[in-house]
Amino acid sequence: MIPVRRNTVPAAVRRCTAPGVLTAAIVLLGASGCAATPHYAPSASTYYVSSRGDDQNDGSSPGQAWRSLARAERVALEPGDRLLLEGGARFTGTITLNGDEAGRADQPVVVGSYGEGRATVEAEGSPGISVHNTAGVEIRDLTVKGDRAAYAHDGGINLYADRPDGGKLDRVTLSHVRVSGFRTGIAVGGAEKGNGFKNVTIREAKLYGNKDVGLLTYGPEFNPGQPTYAHEEFNVSDVDAYRNTGDPGADDRHTGDGIILGAVRNATVRGSSAHDNGSRSSGEAPSGPVGIWAYDAKNVVLEHNTAYRNHTGSKVDGAGFGFDENVSDSTIQYNLAFHNDGPGFYAYTRKTNGAHTDNTIRYNITSDDGRKLPRFGGLAVYGHDVRNLRIYQNTVVMTALENGKSGPALRLMDGEKGVTVRNNLFVTDGSPLALADGGLSTKNVLLQGNNYRAPQEQWALQWGDHAFTGIATWRKATGQERVDGRPSGLTADPCFTGGTLPSVTSAADARLFAPDCDALADKGLDLRKLFGIDPGSVDYFGQRVGTPPPVGAALPQGD
Repeated sequence: MIPVRRNTVPAAVRRCTAPGVLTAAIVLLGASGCAATPHYAPSASTYYVSSRGDDQNDGSSPGQAWRSLARAERVALEPGDRLLLEGGARFTGTITLNGDEAGRADQPVVVGSYGEGRATVEAEGSPGISVHNTAGVEIRDLTVKGDRAAYAHDGGINLYADRPDGGKLDRVTLSHVRVSGFRTGIAVGGAEKGNGFKNVTIREAKLYGNKDVGLLTYGPEFNPGQPTYAHEEFNVSDVDAYRNTGDPGADDRHTGDGIILGAVRNATVRGSSAHDNGSRSSGEAPSGPVGIWAYDAKNVVLEHNTAYRNHTGSKVDGAGFGFDENVSDSTIQYNLAFHNDGPGFYAYTRKTNGAHTDNTIRYNITSDDGRKLPRFGGLAVYGHDVRNLRIYQNTVVMTALENGKSGPALRLMDGEKGVTVRNNLFVTDGSPLALADGGLSTKNVLLQGNNYRAPQEQWALQWGDHAFTGIATWRKATGQERVDGRPSGLTADPCFTGGTLPSVTSAADARLFAPDCDALADKGLDLRKLFGIDPGSVDYFGQRVGTPPPVGAALPQGD
């Protein structure tokens, strides 16, 4: 995965606004370019727009509502003001908040619906809602749809900062919104000079039918020598990003992603899903789409999410979850991935700069990923300089495809430093349990306390040029699966509730991977005592984990 900066969203918010498109102040087109005429309105006012309104009204009540968004552009919204659109009605145009409006974190401007249902904003070759160089904004209870031109170029709800004096704009909340038909569903961007947003909440959103990506945050080029981040304190929850298909003509970049967090510090994606994305992404692109992932980021947590049936048109990516280049001090935990074209979970960087470091992947379940690209396996670590990555307490299950091809549960490629893989459960139906490039020593990657399960007489593991059919011979040859010189690692039957190789078709099927026996319940290594690693307090299903912990992501249910 190679992150690509997207430039069309900033252009959409910086251009002069044509007559008939909503702006938050009157825009005049003069010889000198765009000029905003100040307008003074009383604070904490509420303005209404209705399909049955009249632009000659004063907009002060539902009975005095305006009819068009074009009329609403003649009001500058101040802290505490509300602009409400009639629920169930459709309005053509764009809602734009500029730098001379809103701006108070404790008294935000609210843009939303009133009455029954959501109002719909139908953009025509523009963003549906644009927030430019301002914050203190709440956008809620709206449907935003784009036309063919917007699908080619624009962000549906577009936040962008490029103030000359920089700084992070404080507080934006997007909730209960549906966005479709744009290049990017929700885009949050910052230019050079430290521009960006902080304290951003995006919750209960459906982002679908967009071209490039459902949700994107981005910023300027990352400098590993002096790392800075455009955005801070992002909370994403209950967001469903699906059927964002990608661009078959985009041969220069990845398209068809679900949720991307870039140029951000202190961010969480929780209780969200990315599925059925990337189906039309280019087959010639150098990189492909992924369900939920981060790049150029620090202190990111991806937890309690699902990613499934995400696709790639190219020969790479198509994964469920990932930490891409320049990600540090971040965690992927308690997530479910299944039936993705690429691996369920991955860590990757193409840059040798030490900026991909100190990340954790734990308590996740991946089932039958690598459906198009089995060579990347269910859980993959690859690139050029992945450092100090901790992988523990995951459950990885891989079965063969209909054509007989199969991928490993664990894929390890050259370019790793200080990667540890502990207390994981790897299960296959005969494909390699692990596939590692040659030259990986215990100084590069260390496997300890894992359980490797395959059908009888089909146990296989590939380490460099050598194939092994038993854990003892592999241990002796490589030095893997030893703790203080003593053998570690198991080959026990995990006795899944759903059978030997459970079949997953929905998020609810995760329960099939809970053991119904105690074979691995307390067989894990004591990570805290032995290695000073926080083992986590609960398993995938929220059950309290004891000491020692289980092997894999789950304890037997009810224990």
